[in-house]
Amino acid sequence: MADQTHVLFVEDDDVIREATQLALERDGFAVTAMPDGLSGLEAFRADRPDIALLDVMVPGLDGVSLCRRIRDESTVPVIMLSARADSIDVVLGLEAGADDYVTKPFDGAVLVARIRAVLRRFGHASGGAQAAEPGAAATGGVLTFGELEIDTEGMEVRRAGRPVALTPTEMRLLLEFSSAPGTVLSRDKLLERVWDYGWGGDTRVVDVHVQRLRTKIGQDRIETVRGFGYKLKA
Repeated sequence: MADQTHVLFVEDDDVIREATQLALERDGFAVTAMPDGLSGLEAFRADRPDIALLDVMVPGLDGVSLCRRIRDESTVPVIMLSARADSIDVVLGLEAGADDYVTKPFDGAVLVARIRAVLRRFGHASGGAQAAEPGAAATGGVLTFGELEIDTEGMEVRRAGRPVALTPTEMRLLLEFSSAPGTVLSRDKLLERVWDYGWGGDTRVVDVHVQRLRTKIGQDRIETVRGFGYKLKA
């Protein structure tokens, strides 16, 4: 039990909750399943799971609000579950701090693959940045872009000398940009490198995370190249 990945699953539909719990347990996960947001928050605080799966529409405390509460206390990975691929649901969940989302009905194998992809990212937060490229000053593993400092060894970021709190996904995204400053990275390339998608993914995930990252490191630090993607200003 101690070696198992612990999943918190919050879903109000009894059939979906029980079936998904059984499917995840068959794949080797330890699952705590809760029917509403308030009990989900209590379970999160009591058990400190390795990952949280949150349905958007649950009673008591909806999934988006629950995600915000979790994100206020932890950087644990969060995947939102939505009954529809509604842009509002997706964007609200991602803006609340979710790392990914899956639409219902979902295939059990797809859900497991997405969970494992998120866990791989969180287990290897160092991303792909290896060395400073032209345009970045580097000292002892620290890359400097103006007032922005990225410690690629200590996994810490400072802006104007002040620490910047990033989630592991945001850190991987920033490291990907900083590994090639001035180079345009397409949304598909970022999905592949940061989200570990070997298949097609929703580029809204990239767009929302870039916007979240901008609010933390400076709106003008990451430039949009319309029709192509994003680049870090060297």
